[in-house]
Amino acid sequence: MSASPYFSGRHVFVAGGTSGINLGLAQAFARAGAHVTVISRSPDKVQAAADGLRALGAQALGISADVRDPAAVEAALRQAHARFGDIDVLISGAAGNFIAPAAELSPNGFKTVVDIDLNGTFHVLRLAYPLLKKPGASIINISAPQGVNPTMYQVHACAAKAGIDMMTRVLAMEWGGAGVRVNAIAPGPIADTEGMRRLAPSPEALAKAVASVPLQRMGTLQDVAHMALFLASPQAGYVTGAVIPVDGGAALGGGRDMRASYQPRGA
Repeated sequence: MSASPYFSGRHVFVAGGTSGINLGLAQAFARAGAHVTVISRSPDKVQAAADGLRALGAQALGISADVRDPAAVEAALRQAHARFGDIDVLISGAAGNFIAPAAELSPNGFKTVVDIDLNGTFHVLRLAYPLLKKPGASIINISAPQGVNPTMYQVHACAAKAGIDMMTRVLAMEWGGAGVRVNAIAPGPIADTEGMRRLAPSPEALAKAVASVPLQRMGTLQDVAHMALFLASPQAGYVTGAVIPVDGGAALGGGRDMRASYQPRGA
């Protein structure tokens, strides 16, 4: 993906943009010529991600902020706005997940995932709204197949992602009049990501995950980036309220059975 006349100089803000899928998206927009802001909790990861984006030739800003903390999110957004101006593309992808049967999932474990994924997404979108380019801004939430398909040992992630999917649709309705489009991407099994290392921690679990994909391969960061670049572009100018799977057809078979991947504490 090379520089694009459309994205050149535009401001892309990526929450959770220092690792995995979200870092891949930040890099894709950087290569397309955008100015990129990334935030996450870890100062070290923020610094490394921002340095990497600059190495790609982009103007980049990294800010340490926890999406669970509205004040920190608002401060990061205002700092980014002061540097690069109105936000053209807002990506909310901060997430946490692990495998656990509901009967063994602590209230705090459930709350942590919902706080990061669902509440964090609301904080990012709500607090960014005054700083978005209107009309013309594109919001992209990073969801997951668990938002649609009930998945054993994933009650916390299923609840959080289903909330993100519905938030995407509601805000598409509420903010469409201001010229702001709101969509979501639901990536399936994507190679070389922390999510897959957690959800398929063994070669056997990984092979089972690949076997569940009709296209019979893992997805790549580039697969997700292509969709994000499309959704943020004028080619998707009449697309809003969509939750689009980028999963090789994996969701067609329903939710995955995570029992084989579960590793009890102390095991």
